[in-house]
Amino acid sequence: MKKKKKIVTLARMAELAAQHRAEGRKVVLCHGCFDLLHIGHIRYLDQAMAMGDVLFVTISPDRYVDKGPNRPAFGEHLRCEALAALDNVAQVAINEWPTAVETIRLIRPDIYVKGSDFKDAASDPTGKLALEEEAIRAVGGQLRFTEDVVFSSSNLINRFLSSFPEEVLAYLSLFRKRYTEKDLLEPLERMGKLRVLVVGDTILDEYVYANVIGTSSKDPVLTLRRESFDLFAGGALAIANHLQHYAGEVRLLSVLGEADSREDFIREKLHPSVHAQFDMLPGAPTIRKQRFVEGYSFNKLFEVYHMDDSGVRGEVEERMLAALETEMARCDLVLAADFGHGAISERMRRLMEEKAPFLAVNTQANAGNRGFHTISRYRRADFVSLAEPEIRLDCRDLTSPLRPLIERAALRIGSKKFAVTTGKKGSIMHEPGEFVEVPAFATRVVDRVGSGDAFLSVASLAARLDVPSELVAFLGNIVGGLAVGVIGNQKSIEKPAVQKFITSLLK
Repeated sequence: MKKKKKIVTLARMAELAAQHRAEGRKVVLCHGCFDLLHIGHIRYLDQAMAMGDVLFVTISPDRYVDKGPNRPAFGEHLRCEALAALDNVAQVAINEWPTAVETIRLIRPDIYVKGSDFKDAASDPTGKLALEEEAIRAVGGQLRFTEDVVFSSSNLINRFLSSFPEEVLAYLSLFRKRYTEKDLLEPLERMGKLRVLVVGDTILDEYVYANVIGTSSKDPVLTLRRESFDLFAGGALAIANHLQHYAGEVRLLSVLGEADSREDFIREKLHPSVHAQFDMLPGAPTIRKQRFVEGYSFNKLFEVYHMDDSGVRGEVEERMLAALETEMARCDLVLAADFGHGAISERMRRLMEEKAPFLAVNTQANAGNRGFHTISRYRRADFVSLAEPEIRLDCRDLTSPLRPLIERAALRIGSKKFAVTTGKKGSIMHEPGEFVEVPAFATRVVDRVGSGDAFLSVASLAARLDVPSELVAFLGNIVGGLAVGVIGNQKSIEKPAVQKFITSLLK
């Protein structure tokens, strides 16, 4: 059979499976990524074929491969073609779902085969295998495992086809000698016991996509043709959405604008498990940052801020202070997502400094507060996460080496851990008597908006657990690396994606 004839749709594969079963043949199904077909795959498929009469293989579609940036190395159609070239494979199809559960129910194989590395349930922290086992039993089939030496596409790709620069590969080689997957995966699980309170500015990020059609004939004005737009939940909302994938409980305390609250949209975009408490600012709109973006290149052209940043005061401030004191009494971590637009007043800062059991802080510098809002506003924080321009702004120092600046700021604020993200270079982590630098793990940048918030979210949880500083930065860089592959805050970074990324980096 020619290769192309072997590649079918899932619907057609289900029809063929039914025909084989009707004719008394035992149908075997294998499913996986099969990125970079190697001898381990060949032996796995040989053993699977020996368990039945006809072998079907389904592959994970590109959009659901969560092994890190630039994976899969080979697209879904190339991976299908490679598998179809094997004599013992009868049919190949591209899956339509994130797991094989629905596929098993559709194909109804007699035997579903996994590699020997899946025998240990702990090797699958995502829990997908348990669901697949339940599905195969539901259709009257069996889950079986092969017996052979385990090879890894991720290991081969990391060694020979990695898109990371040499310095990152060298770092990972040394990192693997000091730490194991368990050292990173175990803190992710322990985060599930933490109760977190997020306090900060609610921001709506609006992306207006447009084509540049020229300049006005009468004035030197750039002229755009509006095509479409997206509206995302940003600021403290995005941080709360990230956190709910990891922490046991997430609560949010923020303010909306009474004049244009967008509360229905905000509650729709906020994950249902986040317990949100909003107060209303009289006469103000909910902050909306409108970015005009060239649709083809995704270059940002200009921004318009819709806001009243006079801040909480009067009765609103009193209510916020009372709510803050109540919420802090039942949490393990307070995360101040301080974008400098007035949601956190000076009295609220002082209260958090005094009573937060563990205080994590980010003071973001942006066009709406540049020069007026830095980490010096806080007298105490247990964990601080800033971007390099933010620490330099706080120190009024553009050119000096970063480490002395970080050390002075950390000493002044009394932080246990102090992180500074440095863009494409990664991040620097400081704790008393120690500095560690961890490179960035992103190779494809779609949008940098929100990556710092993603880093802050997971790094804060790790810092609260007193994880070693290098692992705090490593976890933060992984989440940040995944976030730059997403437009704005279109979606939060889920724990299974982080777990898979960790596994792929350490193989």
